[in-house]
Amino acid sequence: MRLLVVGGSGFLGREVCRQAVRAGWSVVGTYHSGAIGVPGVAARRLDVTDRAAVRALVAEVRPDAVVGTPYRYGDWAVTADGAAHVGYAAAEAGVRLVHISSDALHAGRPEPYGDDEPPTPVFPYGAAKAAAETAVRALDPGAALVRTSLIVGEGSKQIQLCHDALAGRASLFTDELRCPVDVTDLAAAVLELVGTDYAGPLNVAGPDPVSRAELGLLVAAASGIDPASMKTSTGAAAGVLRPTDVRLDSSRAAGLLRTRLRGVRELLAG
Repeated sequence: MRLLVVGGSGFLGREVCRQAVRAGWSVVGTYHSGAIGVPGVAARRLDVTDRAAVRALVAEVRPDAVVGTPYRYGDWAVTADGAAHVGYAAAEAGVRLVHISSDALHAGRPEPYGDDEPPTPVFPYGAAKAAAETAVRALDPGAALVRTSLIVGEGSKQIQLCHDALAGRASLFTDELRCPVDVTDLAAAVLELVGTDYAGPLNVAGPDPVSRAELGLLVAAASGIDPASMKTSTGAAAGVLRPTDVRLDSSRAAGLLRTRLRGVRELLAG
């Protein structure tokens, strides 16, 4: 199996590369500014906003499958247009595409979201992820669209944010619920999907909905840190326009995949 990971220098992309190499696959990973740093991966610099460059790389590498993870918060050209370019190139080459999407494309509500529910974005990043999905589905109807949540694990920005809040350097919202997923579980699920013909959106997240503040308390307990100094707030008080309660129902993925998607309470309990 020859795999092209677009966004191989990112947190998830690097873990996908790492697991694919361990499985004996031939892996090419792309980066833009940061190194991939995974032994056995052929690293290639790529600007996903350059449609011709994306097409040329896919034609040159001739992968059996592409995993598309490119995003840059606040950058429509990377998050939306870049994903569309990857979708076009994969469809043109006739290769399997697994596109990484996000729970950010939902508006938020008290009930969990199913796999097939249409996007309802309420802020720019969510709109960019929704546009990315729309483009990929139109260009490559056979692509799998992995809708995931906060990605945790060693080196996670989400865990670092919790440590910053516990040290009084940041604030965690009490009204922003997500379903965190471990980066190793998510990468394993993505690689499983490469070998299937599943098409369309699929929720791939953990089973435990927690607020960012609850996540901070779990990190404190796991790290042996007194949470008394942890700063909390609400998104409303901070004036942040972002969905609040976004729970993904990942029961379809749990039934489809061998990979067990562990809850964050289990993960941080060690």
